[in-house]
Amino acid sequence: MITLKNVTLRRGTKVVLDSVSATINPGENVGLVGRNGAGKSSLFALLSRKLTEDGGEFHIPTSWRMAEVAQNMPETDQGATAFVLDGDTRLADVQRQLAEAEAADDGMAIAQAYSDLHDAGAHDSEARAQALILGLGFRASELHNPVDSFSGGWRMRLQLARALMCPSDLLLLDEPTNHLDLDALVWLEAWLKRYAGTMIVISHDREFLDAITNVTLQIQSGELNRYGGNYSKFEELRAQQLELQAASFSKQQEKMAHLQKFIDRFKAKASKAKQAQSRVKQLERMEKIGPVLAEADFTFEFKEPASLPNPMLSITDGEFGYRDEDGNATTILRGVSRSVLAGQRIGILGANGQGKSTLVKTIARDMKALGGDVTEGKGLNIGYFAQQELDVLRPEDNPLEHMVRLAREMGADAKQPSREQDLRSYLGTFNFTGDMVKQAVGTMSGGEKARLVLCMIVWQRPNLLLLDEPTNHLDLATREALAMALNDFDGTVMLVSHDRSLLRSVCEDFWMVGRGVVGPFDGDLDDYQRYLLEESKRLREEAKNAEQAQHQAAKLQANAAPIAAVATPVATVATAAPAIEAPQGDQREQRKLAAQARQLLTEKTKPFKKELEKADQRIATLGAEKSAIEAQLATPLLPAEIAEAGKRLKVIGDELDNLEERWLELSEQIEALTQSAGLPA
Repeated sequence: MITLKNVTLRRGTKVVLDSVSATINPGENVGLVGRNGAGKSSLFALLSRKLTEDGGEFHIPTSWRMAEVAQNMPETDQGATAFVLDGDTRLADVQRQLAEAEAADDGMAIAQAYSDLHDAGAHDSEARAQALILGLGFRASELHNPVDSFSGGWRMRLQLARALMCPSDLLLLDEPTNHLDLDALVWLEAWLKRYAGTMIVISHDREFLDAITNVTLQIQSGELNRYGGNYSKFEELRAQQLELQAASFSKQQEKMAHLQKFIDRFKAKASKAKQAQSRVKQLERMEKIGPVLAEADFTFEFKEPASLPNPMLSITDGEFGYRDEDGNATTILRGVSRSVLAGQRIGILGANGQGKSTLVKTIARDMKALGGDVTEGKGLNIGYFAQQELDVLRPEDNPLEHMVRLAREMGADAKQPSREQDLRSYLGTFNFTGDMVKQAVGTMSGGEKARLVLCMIVWQRPNLLLLDEPTNHLDLATREALAMALNDFDGTVMLVSHDRSLLRSVCEDFWMVGRGVVGPFDGDLDDYQRYLLEESKRLREEAKNAEQAQHQAAKLQANAAPIAAVATPVATVATAAPAIEAPQGDQREQRKLAAQARQLLTEKTKPFKKELEKADQRIATLGAEKSAIEAQLATPLLPAEIAEAGKRLKVIGDELDNLEERWLELSEQIEALTQSAGLPA
């Protein structure tokens, strides 16, 4: 188990853990929660031994294998499947041991290595790696694409797949859902439920934590508190604890006030001096209960829109996609005919890569429709939250400069105060205070950038909110604030999000984007999750079939040259036969020519068939011998016998590989000769 006993941990001058104690048992799935900056990542660094404790005792079993997602962006031209396969460190070690044993011709080591390879799952390692890649949203056609060919978010998904590929007793996941769409998140959730080791997860996704954790550790004000249960259970227990603490504090304050009143009244009276002194000592010995110091919650609200056109917008036979630098169009969505009404709450669903962001960007006027009509209601004012915050932010500018520029662009129509002091005060309502208003956006955290985008959207008083993954970098408290603000918003909301809690609390209607079309989704989010899991399974089956077809095609291509060389003589004879064609109607002569062709074919294929028969017999013999040796290895043997059996298994394996390849070549050669002669096989 993992134990922390009176552990103190500092980052610079800040104490993030102050004499904390906790225990994590084997097999527990732990959710690590706390405000941004509370120290969650510091605790992860302690667990992975990147940091050492400044005080107390920390213990983690030395035999435990640990896996975590590397935070660096991978830079390599290695294929996606190969990159993820390298995450299986155990398999890589055994493969290296086998190569060394074969180089040293050490039969005993070879036998042991083959046994270890089986235990490490070498037979299906590539299939497991590809299942991880497909489950995280990649297409089957991208399985072997170079890692460098993917964007940053997709490369981080490959880092996640690589970590999941690694055999581990302890899995550390720091915000694993940040770069995932809902389809990939649902798949990851199902995968983690089957994980057999100890898992510790940092996440701001309530439903994700509820689904995969059974213990919650909360970091707050340097303290580390353990709660049994998932995040929802933690909230319930925490609320009860705070309520009890508040009641106990109030009761103690009343008692202390009563004691102090007695002391003040009788301390100067000689007859009561002894009793007063006793009350003083009682007051000093009393263990003080701290008041409930609730952290300041972040809240905001969207201002009432200046107008509410109805419909907000109407799309007729829309074609959405993009154009390349040469102006060539790629259509992703066709025949889109939908209306958006005032006050609607629309959740946009769809598997990764189906066109959700394309739809949102086109409505937001960031992209032009390739065809059809997009008719906007009079007075439509769009507030757009892009999936990548820097699409609407300038990294070199600070929050105040962003607000000043926005005020100038909107001019008098905004009907908002535009003096610098007013803008500073407004930024303060979104927790941008003091020097933060002058801090370059590029140096800010993801959560701070997201808050700035929300701040700018609220200031514009939109009547249509287009939100594309707005919660990626928001902590749980800010997500709750966003949900409350959206529910109080008088305008229309169109939301793309992998946060199911936000979708459930905000959205009333759902659109499904998939297979080139946009339509209504009749069902709830639970129905959609089932659909996504089925779709993920279908994609894995397609990838498996495509991989098998690719291997088969490669073998056929490798054997094409020898087949062609052997087939040429027969083809020449077969095509020459019609030159001695009998007069029309002379069926006897035609049958004679056909018999000659069959005889010639028999003579040409006879050596191939004879060799094929011998190969069949040898394969059967070797197969039986291999089975017998494998059965023998399953029983107790002397070291010398194990070594000898290992050597023989390797010889048999190599010969079987050669025989099977030759068998395939012979079969294809016979088939090619038969087809060239124009006769049935």
